[in-house]
Amino acid sequence: METLTKSKYSTWYHPYKPAKEYQKKAAYFSMEFGIDQALNIYSGGLGFLAGSHMKSGFELKQNMIGIGMLWKYGYYDQGRNEDQTLRTDFIEKTFDFLEDTGIEVEVHLHDNPRVKVRAYVLKPEIFGTVPIYLLSTDVDGNDHLSRTITNHLYDANEVTRVSQSIVLGIGGAKVVEALGGSDIYHLNEGHALPAFYYLKDQGVKKNQFVFTTHTPEKAGNEERDARHLNRCGFFGRNLSEEELQKETVNGGMINYTVSALRMAKKANAVSKLHAKVAKDMWKDFDNTCNIIPITNAQSQTFWQDKTIKRTWERKQVKAYQKRKTELKQELFTEVAHQTNKMFDPNVLTFVWARRFAGYKRADLLLHDLERFERLISNEKYPVQIIWAGKPYPYDFYAIDIFNHLVNYSKQKTNLAVLVGYEIELSRKLKFGSDIWLNTPRITREASGTSGMTAAMNGSVNVSINDGWIPEFQKNGKNCFVLPELDHNLPHWDQDKMDADNLYDILENKVIPTYYDNPEKWQEIVFKGIDGVIPEFTSHRMADQYYKKLFK
Repeated sequence: METLTKSKYSTWYHPYKPAKEYQKKAAYFSMEFGIDQALNIYSGGLGFLAGSHMKSGFELKQNMIGIGMLWKYGYYDQGRNEDQTLRTDFIEKTFDFLEDTGIEVEVHLHDNPRVKVRAYVLKPEIFGTVPIYLLSTDVDGNDHLSRTITNHLYDANEVTRVSQSIVLGIGGAKVVEALGGSDIYHLNEGHALPAFYYLKDQGVKKNQFVFTTHTPEKAGNEERDARHLNRCGFFGRNLSEEELQKETVNGGMINYTVSALRMAKKANAVSKLHAKVAKDMWKDFDNTCNIIPITNAQSQTFWQDKTIKRTWERKQVKAYQKRKTELKQELFTEVAHQTNKMFDPNVLTFVWARRFAGYKRADLLLHDLERFERLISNEKYPVQIIWAGKPYPYDFYAIDIFNHLVNYSKQKTNLAVLVGYEIELSRKLKFGSDIWLNTPRITREASGTSGMTAAMNGSVNVSINDGWIPEFQKNGKNCFVLPELDHNLPHWDQDKMDADNLYDILENKVIPTYYDNPEKWQEIVFKGIDGVIPEFTSHRMADQYYKKLFK
C-alpha cells in the first residue's frame, strides 16, 4: 500500500497535545456523521451521536480520529410533491472545506481486485471536531460501478451495501495504517465489520477491538449469506469453507452484530435498559464479549441555545420565557414558509420529530380520531402540533404514515408536517418546542437521543419509558412518562393502551399545568435541563468510552 503524497493530514494529526487521560490512539468507524448542516452526509440519530462524540473528543483533547464515508448524494434531500406529500431528491453534494489528504488505498471488491479509495479530511478547525477522514471511491481510474459505491448512504442495492461496508471497514483500516495505526479500533454499529477481519490478519490483537451496538431492531442488525460475502471480499481475503463455517450463524449467515461481539474485547449498549435488551438478544450465541452500558449523549456546545443556557444557569424566569418566545417565533416562521400556517407563540406547541419508522409511531396521537379532534379543538386549552422526520427512502410503510399525516393536517390550522428534516431544522424544533413527544413501542428504542437535546432547550419530554428515559425521568417533576406496558403484548393492544394513556396524560396533566400553573411548568422546564446536564452531554459519554471501553 502506498500513500501518494505527504501532508500533515497524512499523519496522526491533532491541533493540540492530547490530555493525559486520553493519550491512547482511538480510530472511530461510523457509516454516518452528523456534524453540521453544511456537511449533510447522515441519516439521523446514529450520525448525530457520532457527530457529538467527535465534537467532545476535540473539546476534551482526546487522541481520537473519525473514519467515515463521503456520500456524493448524502442520504437524500426531502422535498414535496405537488400535493405536499413526500418527495425524495438525490442532489450531488460538494464540500469545498474538505481537504484531499493524498492518501489513496486499494480494496478488493467482488471481481475487481483494485478499487481505489481516497481519503479526505474534515480538519478540526472547520467545525470543532477531532479530524474525520471521509472515504470516496469516486476516484479517477475506478470503473463506473466502483465510482458509484459512495453515492448513497444506505443504498437499497444489497451488493452496493456490502461494498460500502468493505470500503468503510477495510479501506478505512488501511487509511488508519497509512496514518501510523491505532491503539484502539472502535466500530460504531456493525457496518464497518470488515475492518476487524482485515486488521486481525494484520496481527492487530483482540484487546484493540471495541464495538458499540445500537438498535434492537432486526433490520438494523445486518445478516447476509456468508459465501456471498466471501465472494465480495468482505473478509479481506478468501476464507476457506472451514474458516467460513466458524463465522456463520443461523444456517450459513454472517450476522454483523454477532461477529463484532465475538471479535471485540468489549462492547457497549447505548443505555442501561438497552444493555439488558441487547444481552438478552444475543445470549444464545457463544463466545460473545461482555456488553456494558454507556448511555448515548449529545453535544451541549452544539445543541443548547446560548441564551437558554445562561437564563437556566441564573434561573432567570422572565429572560428564559422571553428567549423561548423568540425561538418559537423562529420555528413558526419556518412553519409559515412551508405550510402557509400562522402559529401562535403563546400556544402550547408539541413536536414529534425523528427518523420515521413504523415502531416509532409518529401517528400514535391519531389512534382515536374522535378524542384527538377534541384535543386539537379545545378553545380553553389550545395546542399546536408539528411533525417532522425522514423515512428511509424505500420504507414505503413509513412514507405512507408521513403522507397520511400530511393529508390529515392540510385543513387543520394548528397542525403542520415539515420537510427538510436535517440538523438545522432539528435544532429549530428543539429550540422552539414546548413538548417533545417520544412514542416508540417499548424496548424498541435503544436510546432515543432527540429528547436530550430538546430538554437542554426547555422542551419537556412526554415519553414512553424506553431508551435513556428511565435514567433521566422524575415523572411529573422533570418530564411526563406513560405507564409501562408489557412489551410482549400484541402491537394492536400496545398501540391502543399507549394512545389512551397518552391522551390521559396530555388532557389531565400536561396541558392544564402549562395553562393553569405556569410556575409549576417553569419548574419542570428547569428541572428537565438540570436532569440532562451534565449527565446526558457527550463530554460524559466521550470520557466514559476512554475509561470503560478503551482501557
